Amino acid sequence: MPLSGHDAQKLGLGLLRYASSIDTRATPDDVLDALHKVTAEAGLLNVLGAYMFPLRWGEWERIETGKTIFLHKSVPDRWWAEYNELKGKYPNAIGAITQLSMSPFTMSEIMRTLEPLGVERWPFELAMKYGIRDSLTCPVGGRWAVVYWSRHVLSDTLTPEMRAMLFMGASFAAIRLQKLVELRPERLGDAGPALTARELSVLRLTSMGYQVRETAEFLGLGEETVRSHLKKAQAKLDVRNRLHAVAQAIRRHLIP
Repeated sequence: MPLSGHDAQKLGLGLLRYASSIDTRATPDDVLDALHKVTAEAGLLNVLGAYMFPLRWGEWERIETGKTIFLHKSVPDRWWAEYNELKGKYPNAIGAITQLSMSPFTMSEIMRTLEPLGVERWPFELAMKYGIRDSLTCPVGGRWAVVYWSRHVLSDTLTPEMRAMLFMGASFAAIRLQKLVELRPERLGDAGPALTARELSVLRLTSMGYQVRETAEFLGLGEETVRSHLKKAQAKLDVRNRLHAVAQAIRRHLIP
């Protein structure tokens, strides 16, 4: 059942106080602990941690505890150590797994709706092994993600309004963390050559189902020019094909 109106109001007021005091948080641990206090007191949520995205989606080894990832003390013992062991065992799957976990759904909703198969299942099974029954990841600004976790299923608990409030809390946490840790401009969101307006236009039309000929007619360009824009966009996004380029551009909020 959804949290009561009283609990929802308590969460909202707590997050407003958290936002107003965010500049007084002097360390990453303090940022996460203050957020955890608000969400835990309001209901069923704990703070798992926050992490800064790597330069490219394949470079997950750049995520380092204490430098680009910060775990909250509420995280079950041994979960992170075993997570890293399995991540090393299945290195080719970690990108797809991370993208799954960063969708705007809870872990239980992903399991029920997308039904991960094979090696994609191990992070979910590992979480449940350590009592992490559900989680919610909040990507912020193309640089950070803040993660909440719970020992209960959240799908029927969190209303859309409460999810919005949790994203607000995550946003303030990420903004403060960015100021506290070393600024790393090579991280995702800042890195690599920027896509031109023409490249973005071609990707946007491709995402709408336009073929090369139709895109060329719409933009008043030659077909070879459109193909050239697509190839350049693929290279800048470091992707395999046009479909992958469109998906990555949407994921990084480069096109609507």
